Amino acid sequence: MIRNRDFIIIGLQALDSRIGSNCINIAQEIARNNRVLYVNYPLDRLTKVREKNDPLIQKRIRINKGLEPDLVQVNENLWNLFPRTTLESISQLPFDGLFDFLNKINGKRFAKQIKKAIDKLGFRNYFIFNDSDMFRGFYLKELLQPELYVYYTRDNLIAVDYWKKQGIRIEASLMAKSDLVVANSTYLADHARKFNPHAYYVGQGCDVSLFDKKLIDKLPDDIANIPGPVIGYIGALFSLRLDIEVILHIARQRPDWQIVLVGPEDDAFKNSQLHNEKNVWFLGSKKMDELPHYLMAFDVAINPQKLNEVTIGNYPRKIDEYLAMGKPTVATRTKAMEVFENHTYLAESKEEYVSLIEKALLENNPEKEKERETFARSHTWTNNVDEIYKQMIYILQKPK
Repeated sequence: MIRNRDFIIIGLQALDSRIGSNCINIAQEIARNNRVLYVNYPLDRLTKVREKNDPLIQKRIRINKGLEPDLVQVNENLWNLFPRTTLESISQLPFDGLFDFLNKINGKRFAKQIKKAIDKLGFRNYFIFNDSDMFRGFYLKELLQPELYVYYTRDNLIAVDYWKKQGIRIEASLMAKSDLVVANSTYLADHARKFNPHAYYVGQGCDVSLFDKKLIDKLPDDIANIPGPVIGYIGALFSLRLDIEVILHIARQRPDWQIVLVGPEDDAFKNSQLHNEKNVWFLGSKKMDELPHYLMAFDVAINPQKLNEVTIGNYPRKIDEYLAMGKPTVATRTKAMEVFENHTYLAESKEEYVSLIEKALLENNPEKEKERETFARSHTWTNNVDEIYKQMIYILQKPK
């Protein structure tokens, strides 16, 4: 464990983000025993124009004008910095030389704001932990001279169009010059090791405290009367990540099963044949604290993930949630799913989904449910950060 040190944490989500993120959870865990400066991403020129009506953007504009404080203490060990600067919008520039020139200017502006905050807080011999912010964080190692620069990869971002143009080149270079790269999936760790020998899988944290069968006393009305067996999925119904054909095949092969889908739909799902199947139920978006109540009604939980460059390395946090409630789970076999192999059923085809769901229904028992719950609850943020610490200590103790 690392104690009584100073950390600077940057990432793709601000601390006041409307959605959760690994970075925020990791920062909160590190701040239990260390001082942490969590740095929000600065505004860029296009965002200021395009999202000017967003209350969060309006807040940042007020901060930039000096109308609100830029450094806020969150708790005893955690501070949040809103950098009082504006960066150039460069992510889609096609010319490497121009991108690098402007990115260095952005980096200097960003570093200047961070330096002011760490001087004010008296941070010394600090570590930088960068959660996938490959562009804005590219020059911070040189500009801020941390004792250790750690790059954290948790999604295969370079497979996404927004990042492809410059990200393939930039992330590889940033990984190479980082002191340490940590990843939340074995696939991403293997990828990072192509550029840096000190790249390690450190697992994934997950807060599954809500996903506890003992807390559920009543099923929601819109699922309570759906006859079983219920085969369910919880999460965003986006065709980039989920295979509509797999779900359709399950529904048509087993009309006696009820396929329940909980979450918002993209246009591909809204226009899919799934809506014509009598045994497919779309229940829409639900609040986070409602999700365990829906999961409680499932006989088998599924994650029919597509296999593509976007999804192949992602750690599926929903699997921990499924298992935390003891649910038999059938998911697409991926490299990242290897850590769940002993506690889930992994399918490689739509036909296998049907046979494995049948097997999951037949084999389920209280003993297996308990094993799943115990496994999922071992994936805590404390354990995740301890693994990060372990790799940091290893690098710090290596001979220079």
